[in-house]
Amino acid sequence: MPPSLASVPKNKSSVTTEKGLGRAKDILQAARELLAADGYAGLSMRRVAAEVGMSLSNVQHYYQSKDSLVEALLLYTMDVFQAKMDSIRAEMSGASRSEQFLSTVDMFMDEITDPVTHAIFFEIWALASRNAFASSLMARMLGRERKAIYLLIRGLNPAIPDSEYMQRAILMVAQMEGLMLFRLDKHKRREEFLAVRDSVRKALLMLATVP
Repeated sequence: MPPSLASVPKNKSSVTTEKGLGRAKDILQAARELLAADGYAGLSMRRVAAEVGMSLSNVQHYYQSKDSLVEALLLYTMDVFQAKMDSIRAEMSGASRSEQFLSTVDMFMDEITDPVTHAIFFEIWALASRNAFASSLMARMLGRERKAIYLLIRGLNPAIPDSEYMQRAILMVAQMEGLMLFRLDKHKRREEFLAVRDSVRKALLMLATVP
């Protein structure tokens, strides 16, 4: 999952080089694992530096503070989601938009059942209830999700107005993220996961197409 320029620090000439982007990726990956394993309280710039084998000052060259690192990490996560959506659209250019939508739903189901992604979302949700910075990040992340889903479903049924599609996009995001509460395991409880995924596909397709 390569970091995009949107998820690395701005105004740093070193991160525009291949080597710089590689270091930024290493830092984000280490932060991702630490945040998932030990939460926001257990994440520190010093621990990230130790994980990637860099000095603290070098890590701070890329990300000046813990909060800027967490912000970049969430942007990185959303960039990965968007890249996968774009890839589905490109690879299924000959398929119907409904088929593309269902493939995107499958991708989201795989992502939200990834243990690391699951842990990060839960940590940010919990932190957002008592931390203004985390609350702002969560609002930005949800906003991006809503917009991405809206653009994906808009016009699937010409009888549904754009304003209604925006409301439906909000419901879809809420349903997908709400599934994380059930801690689905796509490996150990494969049959349960597939049954839930089938139900989600049907429910979201109806929401996207039925007036």
